[in-house]
Amino acid sequence: MGMIRAFTNGRLCVNGRLVEDQLLISTNSDLIVAPTDAVPDEVIDLEGKIISPGFLELQTNGVLGFHFTHHENDEQYLAQLRKVSAYFVSKGVTGFWATVPTVSSTDFKKPRALLTQHHEQILPSLAPRSFSLGAGLLGAHAEGPYLAHSKRGAHNETLFLSPNTSSLASTYGPQNLITSIKFLTLAPELPDSNNLISTLSTDYKIVTSLGHSAADYPTGLAALEAGARSLTHIFNAMNPLHHRNPGLAGLISSTAAPYFSVIPDGIHLHPATLTVAFRANPDRCILITDSIELAGLPDGIYPGHAQIPGPQRKEGNKVTIDGTDTLIGSCCSLDECVRNLVQWSGCTLAQAVKCVTENIAGLMGEGDRGVLEAGRRADFVILDDRGIVLQTWIGGKKVYDGP
Repeated sequence: MGMIRAFTNGRLCVNGRLVEDQLLISTNSDLIVAPTDAVPDEVIDLEGKIISPGFLELQTNGVLGFHFTHHENDEQYLAQLRKVSAYFVSKGVTGFWATVPTVSSTDFKKPRALLTQHHEQILPSLAPRSFSLGAGLLGAHAEGPYLAHSKRGAHNETLFLSPNTSSLASTYGPQNLITSIKFLTLAPELPDSNNLISTLSTDYKIVTSLGHSAADYPTGLAALEAGARSLTHIFNAMNPLHHRNPGLAGLISSTAAPYFSVIPDGIHLHPATLTVAFRANPDRCILITDSIELAGLPDGIYPGHAQIPGPQRKEGNKVTIDGTDTLIGSCCSLDECVRNLVQWSGCTLAQAVKCVTENIAGLMGEGDRGVLEAGRRADFVILDDRGIVLQTWIGGKKVYDGP
């Protein structure tokens, strides 16, 4: 077991509640260990502060000027991933999945032919890996190209594909389906989508989510029966909840309730709408930033890129295609999302923390992270009562010490 470090006089976030207890970690294995009568080798007094599992970022397109589609060469890409990883720990994030939307490179002239090449170029670089002083990369989230034209959002619809006319291997590259892609968003109303969902979940163990979709409620139920497990940023890029036609959003309180993600930035969802979703099923609610590369940068007009052909306007956490009302993504950080949910819904901090830790671990089948229990990685965050990140620890090592 090696040396034992004890974090005492604190409160632990466990299943949506604050529990007064100590956290024990082994400095040898860098894992959380079970309570013991042995005297710890080191004691850290938390003076009443809160211990949360390390936050997990399920959907981010990039930060600090780097979009995950910006691949020039492997060396450049790795350097940018390290920068992103180091930034995330300051927000309490200890693990993240990198989102790759429906994009093509401006270096190519035939977008559809390019799509395969582009994914094959980027996705190998997004296989899970750790960084010594930053959040771990847990794989890729492929958001597209199997999306609905009517709910394209900021995606380039000329690159959309249908499951009945293209194969997974030709779209993403066969090896990437095994090593890199861990999460995939698609529209279930597309022809043959349920067979695609079944193949993804059964053959590749990829978690499938429903989004950028105009599907009705029965179509959503059928997709869940085929193996889909979640909904991507509900209410955004899908039909609104209607009293006679609830659509995909109506699934969140069904008997087959999936996990569902929300963007709690006050822009993508009104605080009242966010509260309705959270209260409908707090054990399935997941907070995401859907951050784009302008997160962490000053306000202003920025050039587009492979996904966005025109200029982007950043105003606070809101980013739109310049001259339109089309939302591109958010610039809200995950710790800010947690505090927003507390403020707007009236939930406790521990309940909000569950939406960026235990709920995500449950969706993604993460047995090593996301829960403060013996045998899991010693990835955790020290918070004050307001939800401000004071420290971030990864593998039992402090990687961020806030002001």
